[in-house]
Amino acid sequence: MDIFDLIGPIMVGPSSSHTAGAVRIGHAARKLLGEAPAEAKIYLHGSFAATGRGHGTDRAIIAGLLGMAPNDQRIPDSFDIAAEQGLKFSFGEKNLRNAHPNSALIELKAKSGNKISMIAASIGGGRIQVRNLNGMALCFSAEQPTLIVKNADRPGSVADVSRTLAELGINIATFQVSRDSRGGEAIMVIECDDTVKPETIEKIRRTPGILSAAFIDSNREVEN
Repeated sequence: MDIFDLIGPIMVGPSSSHTAGAVRIGHAARKLLGEAPAEAKIYLHGSFAATGRGHGTDRAIIAGLLGMAPNDQRIPDSFDIAAEQGLKFSFGEKNLRNAHPNSALIELKAKSGNKISMIAASIGGGRIQVRNLNGMALCFSAEQPTLIVKNADRPGSVADVSRTLAELGINIATFQVSRDSRGGEAIMVIECDDTVKPETIEKIRRTPGILSAAFIDSNREVEN
């Protein structure tokens, strides 16, 4: 057992589940979008909906969307900072079927027109699980360096990405694949033993059939 399982994460706020985990949920959504969001619709479920605002869950999620880490002293001021940076956001409540009590549905849109929809849960101690991305069921925590690749569902895509990582000496720890329909779009979730450099991610993005690629590493949460 890790010492942080006992004492929790270093954070700003009253609750590791409702605050630290909420920051990480927002941060994961920003990383998956691949750029700063311009619009955000956030729907809270279960305990998040019932008590989240009192714990600062709403401000924590916005802080994560702005690129902050759980120990950022600006988290209580995230609404004001979002207004300064032009991020438009709204909150609502939604009953998410079979979801963890501390769950949120986040819908993001960037100025480029890029969009994502993500359901994630705060499972305790500041840890999170992403459970759904763009309507596709999956499950990852980003506790290891994690590469998320969206691709056209066609033969060879998994091999192409695996080959690129192997050529660069990046070992794969776990590999998940989900798709919306045969021949439609698919998502690869690749947990790696080592960090994935920006140039590697860009090489994967240029691979035929790859629609997007994003990288999340909760050990490197602070953005420049």
